[in-house]
Amino acid sequence: MVNRRLFAKQIVGYLPVYATAAGIAEAQQGARQGAVQYPPGRGPFDGSPVGSPLPDQKWLVHDHSRPQPRKVTPGVPIPTPSAPSDAIVLFDGKDLSKWNAASFGGRRGGGGPQPGQQPPPPPSTEPQWKIVDGHAEMRGGIVTKESFGDIQLHLEWTTPPVEDPIRVGQQRGNSGIIFMGRYEVQVLSSYDNPTYADGGAGAMYGVYPPMVNPCLPEGQWNTFDFVFEAPRFEGDKLVKPAFCTLFFNGVMVHNRAQFLGSTAHEPLAAYTPHPPELPLQLQGHVGPAWYRNIWVRRILGYDA
Repeated sequence: MVNRRLFAKQIVGYLPVYATAAGIAEAQQGARQGAVQYPPGRGPFDGSPVGSPLPDQKWLVHDHSRPQPRKVTPGVPIPTPSAPSDAIVLFDGKDLSKWNAASFGGRRGGGGPQPGQQPPPPPSTEPQWKIVDGHAEMRGGIVTKESFGDIQLHLEWTTPPVEDPIRVGQQRGNSGIIFMGRYEVQVLSSYDNPTYADGGAGAMYGVYPPMVNPCLPEGQWNTFDFVFEAPRFEGDKLVKPAFCTLFFNGVMVHNRAQFLGSTAHEPLAAYTPHPPELPLQLQGHVGPAWYRNIWVRRILGYDA
């Protein structure tokens, strides 16, 4: 499997950015039909190969014919809630003392081991992210020192305008939230930046696009509010898969949607047994991407 971070560094893209829905549709159709010529691997729908059929869907992984999520305008102002009293504040705008640098790559998500492989050793280096005016600017991946299972997660992110206007698709603002180092939800510049539908902002990467696209323009802050349910294993047997609920700028875009396994494009995502709690990762991919106001709550259930 191609290491997508290395792949991104090796190739250069070309395509004007389309700001209108008509432009996005034209770019998508042109890319599929070959009417527009792009350098190899750098069209708006490139970045990962089209993969296997998705169970219980009519689409392939990264299917270029899958419709773009319908654009919606979220209500304003976008809420930026402070952490509840029982939350663990992972980033308050001052330091990254709750994080380590991610020292491993692996799959598209950057965190999980390949099937049959042992997990990598825990990361131990300090994060290289730069803190500016209360936000952290992506410099490679970072991973929490603490491990988590079922959680409520809040974070805010933006993809600032890029200096190179020909960076499109997966080459603009590409990062991600990777639960347990395995299960990824995409961060990407997606206001006017077409790409394969299951790889846009808020997508459960390679599984489901967001039901709608409420992404704000580059330079404006977006919010993600998650409920993540960790998978359960009995020995080597999966007894409950992982689920994701996501409110994106206050708009529900996933409603207890099921992960198929560790994020991948080929072979199709699959589960491998792992501990009930593992670190949370923020992916460092093609950037730029900035984060702020990150906090998490453990979901302990009733009468806990």
